[in-house]
Amino acid sequence: MRTPRVGKPRSRPDTHRPDTRRPDTNRPRAARTKGDTAAIAAAARLGTPFSWGGGTPAGPSRGIGRGAGTIGFDCSGLTLYAWSRAGVRLGHYTGTQFRQGKRIRLSDLRRGDLVFFGGGTGDPTHVGLYLGGGMMIHAPKTGDVVKKTDFLDSPYYRPRYRGAVRPG
Repeated sequence: MRTPRVGKPRSRPDTHRPDTRRPDTNRPRAARTKGDTAAIAAAARLGTPFSWGGGTPAGPSRGIGRGAGTIGFDCSGLTLYAWSRAGVRLGHYTGTQFRQGKRIRLSDLRRGDLVFFGGGTGDPTHVGLYLGGGMMIHAPKTGDVVKKTDFLDSPYYRPRYRGAVRPG
């Protein structure tokens, strides 16, 4: 037999307030941007081998030339793959990607923006995808893998920074 409760009787929930025990399904969620989608796609490929000429909209591929023996991504192949997941087509060349989208100031970078390095006054020679907080994800060089790098604090990348583009 149950023991009766002692104390204040339970009151009926106030029907004029939302039930705080459940998530508010009427509240709009922050929309995922195309840049967020690209960043998530790139991050899922961390550790993938670098392969010169490698990468397609479908994912890692056998490269060309010195990358022919490796399935993976080169820098522009990684970014074209990541942005393809967001429905945006990019060329498979860093210089082409540098001209595909809106130029962005360093202070205005958002997740997913493409960050470019090197090349002097010609086309940049390297591209990464900005993650936030000075971090990029990129496919650096033969013998390496897709990884994160703090390019703003890097003695190598920071002085070689050329600019940023927001595709789409």
